[in-house]
Amino acid sequence: MMGMKRILRLLTSKLMIVAPLVLLQFMMVTAWFYNMSLAFEIVPVSQLLAIFLVIYVINREEDAGYKIAWCILISGVPFIGIPLYLLAGNRKVPRKIQNGTIRANEQMETLLKSDHDNPRMLFRYGEKLGFPMYGNTAARYYPSGEAWFTDFLDDLKGAKHFIFMEFFIIDTGTCLNEVLEVLHQKVKEGVEVKLIYDDFGCVTLPERVRKDMIRGGIEVHRFNRLRPAFIIQMNNRDHRKFTVIDNRIGYCGGVNLADEYLNRITRFGYWKDSALRLEGEAVWSLTVMFLGMLMYERGVDRLDFSKYHLPIETAPAPGYYQPFSDSPTDSETFSLNAHLNLIAAARKYLYIDTPYLIPNEPVRAALCLAAKNGVDVRILVPGIADKKIVNQITKANYEELVKSGVRIYEFTKGFNHAKNFVVDDRFALVGSVNMDYRSYFLHFEGGVLMEDSPVIADMKQDFLQAISDSREITEEELEKIKLPVRLVRAVLNMFIPLV
Repeated sequence: MMGMKRILRLLTSKLMIVAPLVLLQFMMVTAWFYNMSLAFEIVPVSQLLAIFLVIYVINREEDAGYKIAWCILISGVPFIGIPLYLLAGNRKVPRKIQNGTIRANEQMETLLKSDHDNPRMLFRYGEKLGFPMYGNTAARYYPSGEAWFTDFLDDLKGAKHFIFMEFFIIDTGTCLNEVLEVLHQKVKEGVEVKLIYDDFGCVTLPERVRKDMIRGGIEVHRFNRLRPAFIIQMNNRDHRKFTVIDNRIGYCGGVNLADEYLNRITRFGYWKDSALRLEGEAVWSLTVMFLGMLMYERGVDRLDFSKYHLPIETAPAPGYYQPFSDSPTDSETFSLNAHLNLIAAARKYLYIDTPYLIPNEPVRAALCLAAKNGVDVRILVPGIADKKIVNQITKANYEELVKSGVRIYEFTKGFNHAKNFVVDDRFALVGSVNMDYRSYFLHFEGGVLMEDSPVIADMKQDFLQAISDSREITEEELEKIKLPVRLVRAVLNMFIPLV
């Protein structure tokens, strides 16, 4: 019944208007290009243009898989590949998002700039980009959405000054109802409440919900609104999941505001997820990151960040924390490099949770090398997929990894949506970053890197418990995969950067 309601909401959502119009625009451009080529007898010219465009693509500073996919499409089907690349192939973020987020990032870097040499190798790269390392921060790890929600709701109720929330998905249901009840009450008490959500991620959210939030005094922004235009900026989504309360408490992780994340409804079996709660000095970075996005959403050049730098009581606490955000508006692929740094840091073990195992070549090579060097590399992926095609691409990456010694487990109870790294009882990462092209190159992402935090032991235990409810992929079963399946997966894997 819940699945049918979701389908009906999708069929009546604005996506059903936007998607056909976008497809129609692309078909019109392709038809025009084809007809012009025939009318002026320039088919050989179009082939020559394809060659020049392929040369251009090859020489761009892009991910190798991205370039290969475009080169095949442009040279193989030029009447489709050329106009498609000209319309949507440039991964450069449009000027409005570029300028707005860069202005915010510049102000953030000034506020977060570190004035000391960090002796801890894991954090040096991030500090150069404006992400400080903090101590004096207490942390708590949640191995599921339902475990997270109780504390999350209690902390919202305790807000005295402001609540900042940023999510990829919010959807109707008991979870959102309970949160909105608290938020509306907080507004009445004089608490500032601001919410940013991704317009594509919330495509099934009824417009009445947004209007009700605004009428209730919540400042609401829809990131990168869907529009019926074939433009590249539709690729750039806000995938972050941040909540900040009074600059004292912060949350991040994989959990969104919808009932399936709390297992109140069942979509793909049991929904396994994770979240991290911070209390202390490190929350300031999350505050600034949210305000940076708010600055872009409001379209302003300056914002009084200091107004929200509220003094907090901190106590000495073990562990070090580096909250980070990643943006497609700069030349740094921080999320990708953070994953590579964690893989390189592993000496004993590396445990990874990811819903999509679609690493690019550098990450795949690093995982294989770590396993060959004797590191116990284990990766937990879903046993029940949310996206069938993407799951087939995940499976296409099994063989090379398993043959190199990486152990891959499918979570048989359901869908693993957690995005965690745990390394050697010493390092960890919790955030919104998937191991796929979109998270590495196209989306706005965020999370927290940790060293010597007590929660790392909890994360390790959670992972080991999850693989006890999982099925390990063996070389023997991979060798039995039939040739047609291998071919389909190989083709899908090749074109994943374009999806």
